[in-house]
Amino acid sequence: MPMLDMPIEELHKYKGTNPCPKDFDRYWEEALKELDSIDPMVEFILSDFKAPYADCFDMYFIGVRGARIHAKCLKPKNSSQKHPALIMFHGYRGDSGDWMDKLPYVAMGFTVVAMDCRGQGGLSEDTGNVKGPTYGGHIIRGLQGEPEDLLFRNIFLDTAQIARIVMDMEGVDSKRVGVTGYSQGGALTIACAALEPRINKIAPVYPFLSDYKRVWQMDLAKDAYEELNYYFRFFDPLHKKEDEVFNKLGYIDVKNLAKFIKSEVLFTATLLDNICPPSTQFAIYNNVISKKQLRIYNDFGHENLPETNDAIFKFMSEL
Repeated sequence: MPMLDMPIEELHKYKGTNPCPKDFDRYWEEALKELDSIDPMVEFILSDFKAPYADCFDMYFIGVRGARIHAKCLKPKNSSQKHPALIMFHGYRGDSGDWMDKLPYVAMGFTVVAMDCRGQGGLSEDTGNVKGPTYGGHIIRGLQGEPEDLLFRNIFLDTAQIARIVMDMEGVDSKRVGVTGYSQGGALTIACAALEPRINKIAPVYPFLSDYKRVWQMDLAKDAYEELNYYFRFFDPLHKKEDEVFNKLGYIDVKNLAKFIKSEVLFTATLLDNICPPSTQFAIYNNVISKKQLRIYNDFGHENLPETNDAIFKFMSEL
């Protein structure tokens, strides 16, 4: 078997290297209290994209710290019964994608919502208000301030907020909501289900934002994780604050959030992934304690995975 990382036997046992802060649970309890205080002021604006069996909207809501968040929302036309919903999250620096690729789920009777991450390639805002410099990266944005300043904290809260909004939509059965995404989208899928435990099914694919110290130790702080390298080179070249940095990143490490998940999980991992290393993926999966199944692509990296979209579609169709 090709091997980039640990032997497969070790991967199945590995739960992570990056520390989990001692007050991790309290941190997220307090974050969710902040989210509870927000009036999302949800707006639906009819899109000029048309489909014969879908009503398509640009959806906006207000997230924590006042950011206006955008999502594409597609609802099945003339649906008279409660129906399932699917939430989609995109890859790092990307956006919610085309309308067209959501339509197969709408044709199956799903409401589909795809969120633009704040400050990335879509229409959602990044309102800033963090202390200290960054090198254009969201992982390190806010790292020199308090843990509450970390930008991904707010993005993770956006995922929980959009889940709440979807569950409250007219016609949606709140007990039949699924979430999926690749890479960063996989990480946000984990965060969403951890922070909104009513989610029924999730299907993350080679998730990002996991086990930062392991990435660093493997000398893979490049590509998607390159800002970790730039942070130390520019702001801590002697690594005097290395322990503090990795401990603080532990607040936004999805392997640490995985224990909160109650959803059924279909997890897809790749063993030749030099973007999101296999051990960082398995660290998430091995910390999930809910019902779960693992699909492993031995010969693939961070790339298109044949049959994966079909497997996710079949899994979500059970809703």
